[in-house]
Amino acid sequence: MWLFYIIIRMFDKLFFKFSDYYKSKYKAKANRIASLYITFLQISIVFLLGIFFSKFFQQMRVDTMSSNKAWFLFGIASFGIYFKNWIQYAGKKLTVKKAKKKGVASNKSSNIIIYWLLPFGCIALGILILQAVN
Repeated sequence: MWLFYIIIRMFDKLFFKFSDYYKSKYKAKANRIASLYITFLQISIVFLLGIFFSKFFQQMRVDTMSSNKAWFLFGIASFGIYFKNWIQYAGKKLTVKKAKKKGVASNKSSNIIIYWLLPFGCIALGILILQAVN
């Protein structure tokens, strides 16, 4: 349970890091950019985990579901993640999270490009696993 809490806090910190970074450039769209980044990151992590477990079960000769059903499940999970983040990072919940964050000092020294490479790295690693393991 504590691991789940740590992961949720990590995504919240990334959201506020992106929101603060883009607030100076795009005042009105900063929260939307941050929300789309978090959604993209979570979907790419689900993609990587799905590919990993698919190939793992294939090597273990466990027949769980067809490829079409797995891709359909990935699409539904992606839509669910987008909807969850839309609810979580908009409106009243965002106001509560920002109020809790007010006392915490933010770290401005990190490079945002590295954070943007993280979801692309997950997707590239997933495609590499998909192609390499047969």
